[in-house]
Amino acid sequence: MTLDFEKEKLIRELKKRKPKRVLVQLAEGIKKYAPEISGWIESLGIEVIFSGETCWGGCSIAVQEAEALGVDLIVHFGHAQFIESKFPVLYIEVKDFLDLKPLLNKSLKELNKFKTIGLSFSVQHQHDLKNIINFYEKHGKKVILSKKLGHVAYEGHIVGCQYSGLKAIQEQVGAFVIIGNQFHSMGACLAVEKPIVLIDVYNDKIRSMKGIREKILKQRAFSIEKLREAKNVGIIVEIKPGQRFGSPKILLEKFRSAGKNAVVITMNEITPEKLMNFYNIDAFVELACPRIALDDFAKYSKPILTYKEAMIALGEKTWKEALKTGFV
Repeated sequence: MTLDFEKEKLIRELKKRKPKRVLVQLAEGIKKYAPEISGWIESLGIEVIFSGETCWGGCSIAVQEAEALGVDLIVHFGHAQFIESKFPVLYIEVKDFLDLKPLLNKSLKELNKFKTIGLSFSVQHQHDLKNIINFYEKHGKKVILSKKLGHVAYEGHIVGCQYSGLKAIQEQVGAFVIIGNQFHSMGACLAVEKPIVLIDVYNDKIRSMKGIREKILKQRAFSIEKLREAKNVGIIVEIKPGQRFGSPKILLEKFRSAGKNAVVITMNEITPEKLMNFYNIDAFVELACPRIALDDFAKYSKPILTYKEAMIALGEKTWKEALKTGFV
């Protein structure tokens, strides 16, 4: 694995913007490169501070940290821009130069019976898109990129909470190929009903997501039923600007109208340890990243649901609608 941190772009932008102090956010897998990046920035006479908080996506902009520290600019490495921010942010996407051909060859076995495939990729592989498409076309496949809808940065780009681009092409393809990791493919298998083949570049594996959808749907149905039965409900609101889904005020009113005791709780990051302190809460609805509820089912002792799932429990939406529109 060879990573390109786009040093020239970084230096060029910093010289142009002339910040005195910057806060650097690094995606989880690249925090070890902090000393090297620090040297590049400090060589320009700029003070640099690194955020030690988790950074799972472009939605995770550390605006409150930046304001508290009095920095002039956030430099966000490892993700594409997700939302517009009033606070200045410089996104450095980071390119991952891997030889994907061995994995692409392995994927052909799983894709043998499909003539047309939908293709989506995490942003680190956007630079390699032409080569990926050429490979599949040489092996008789027609490739259709997922659409640039929602907050994705490019055609074919995939992020954890945006799957409308895949839904838009699912009637045109026989299967989807996801180049990234299980996080991306799990969300995709909930959003579309076509077969999903994951090219897991960091574990060097090809994986069919067959059966995963059914397992997760059973977990979601269980959580929804637990929320229906709950007397005390916690509504969790993330304070990060890119991780706010739904209205806590509306949800609070609906729960209370349904005879439930409901409270609103703010968190910068949701963890089992934090939720344990609210031991009298029977179920939680999180209005942060919907993937917290979907991916970490076994991690929490109490059920956690998304906004859409809460609407099902309250009778505002149907299970059938959720299957059609998705849980994220």
